Amino acid sequence: MSASPGARLRARLEQGLPTVAPGAYDGLSARLVAEAGFPALYASGGAIARSLGVPDLGLLGMEQVVERVAAMCDAVDIPVIADADTGYGNALNTQRAIQAFERAGVAAIHLEDQQFPKRCGHYEDKSLVPAAEMAGKLRAARDAARDPDFVLIARTDAIAVEGLDGALARAHAYRAAGADVIFVEAPTSLEQIERIAREVPGPKLMNMFHGGKTPIMPAEELARMGYGIVIIPSDLQRAAIHAMRATLAAIARDGTSMAMAERMVSFTERERIIGTHHWLERDARYGA
Repeated sequence: MSASPGARLRARLEQGLPTVAPGAYDGLSARLVAEAGFPALYASGGAIARSLGVPDLGLLGMEQVVERVAAMCDAVDIPVIADADTGYGNALNTQRAIQAFERAGVAAIHLEDQQFPKRCGHYEDKSLVPAAEMAGKLRAARDAARDPDFVLIARTDAIAVEGLDGALARAHAYRAAGADVIFVEAPTSLEQIERIAREVPGPKLMNMFHGGKTPIMPAEELARMGYGIVIIPSDLQRAAIHAMRATLAAIARDGTSMAMAERMVSFTERERIIGTHHWLERDARYGA
């Protein structure tokens, strides 16, 4: 029997292997991450929300997110790290969320200590639940997971609310409550990144994307500090928006997309990515 997604991700963390996980938001973007050779992908809650036409303000229900995450898990064989926001309620809601994400096939989820409805970690005016409440959610999440290797990631947004000292105190409390990986969101300087690395034991996750509050650093350098997972949640979607706008501009100007032909994959290549020929072979095998 093959190892579970959680076991494969946990093995990388235990071996000290750096895991860069670009953010995907549907089955196609997930396939592209896997095709590019990355060892894991991040099912970005913000990118999923934006793909449905709404901002990252906690507007989607659990079922909407899990449905999209399940499609990503079905599309790839690499471990999927999912964004479970605040657990969609109290500790009991969190347990239900863990079970739903685990059934979807994820290797790991992260829970955050914002009040519901949450905000993107790089927005202003965030508010937090008490650390004890968040610790209770993490204990509930650990109890709910059926796979003992399921990776539980605790995210704190406390830097913007309580300062770095408050965030570090929460990080220690969340580790004690059962988190496998600590995710201190939105450090604003190299000094803060280094201090988190020094003072938080065990594996850590860093959020890296162009234009956020956190200075960009190479994944290799972060790995040397002890950041075992580096997520890049939104850059693929932002690149896709840019490419779609350019193609739409060409269509509006010329009436066709021919000016963009060299910047688009071919029909054949698109079908290869999706694996259409495998589906057609199965259709021929089972059809009347």
